[in-house]
Amino acid sequence: MRKIMQYLTEEQVRQRLKPDQLMQALRSAFARDFKETLRMPVRTHMELSGSLLLLMPCCDSALNAAGVKMVTVSKEAGVNAIYTLLDPQTGEALAVMQANYLTDVRTAAISALATDLLARPDVQTLGIFGTGRQAIAHVKVLPHVRGFRRILVCGSARGDVQSFCDRIKAEQGMEAIPADAETCARHSDVICTCTTSSTPLFDGRCLRAGAHLNLVGTFQPHTREVDEETVKRARIVVDTYEGALAEAGDLLIPMQAGIIDRSHILADLHEIASGKKMVRTGADDITLFKSVGCALEDLVAAKLALSPV
Repeated sequence: MRKIMQYLTEEQVRQRLKPDQLMQALRSAFARDFKETLRMPVRTHMELSGSLLLLMPCCDSALNAAGVKMVTVSKEAGVNAIYTLLDPQTGEALAVMQANYLTDVRTAAISALATDLLARPDVQTLGIFGTGRQAIAHVKVLPHVRGFRRILVCGSARGDVQSFCDRIKAEQGMEAIPADAETCARHSDVICTCTTSSTPLFDGRCLRAGAHLNLVGTFQPHTREVDEETVKRARIVVDTYEGALAEAGDLLIPMQAGIIDRSHILADLHEIASGKKMVRTGADDITLFKSVGCALEDLVAAKLALSPV
């Protein structure tokens, strides 16, 4: 008997995906050894006439779930995503869901998980580069794992930054202050880069000892949000080795220049979530989590969104 396919709108996905539950589901998924159960090819990129198409399939027998996310990226329409969740036995579509919020919140939840595993416990200032959807998601989700007292916001347009800060104050009840790039880098304990920049956002020499960085904005080998100095100073974790070594320009560009080598990447998310590796060795370490996004994150989120409310 064929199953009835469900369709979830953005608002329905938003109502069903709660950050705390998603973070716990992602922590559990990455903590287990999924090498024998997970099939996850590296993301497919295809240039369309005026946009970029990304395909992200995944199947995990331990979750008894499979699916594929289709993303388009363009200057005119930004990032748009659709997720199709499949029955792994029959291949039938169980659900099709609008996946912009799913993408935003799972990315922020992964950053929050990395922050919880890598950042110092006494952090107070969150620095955000960018004022778009990912920046908003990170501002809402990161406080679930650390008690931030204020947020510094650096963006490309002054009016956008001020309205972003006003929104944070109204929705989150937190102090939010516009800042230039140097101030944001120099005075933030945790930094999230959520931009479309293809060149470094700040001078890595400005970073304070003990800082933690989440880099989530770029996902192509020729683009990056941080400079060589940042990468040299940092103890680096990636979401997956395969994705990072294929797409993470923040790491690939300094590798190609001979500034760092493969050994500079100390762990992936599975290794720190499972406790197999410890990356922060002291209070003054600078830690860096580079995320290009992986299909397992989307599969976990989509399965959770389809769970009974």
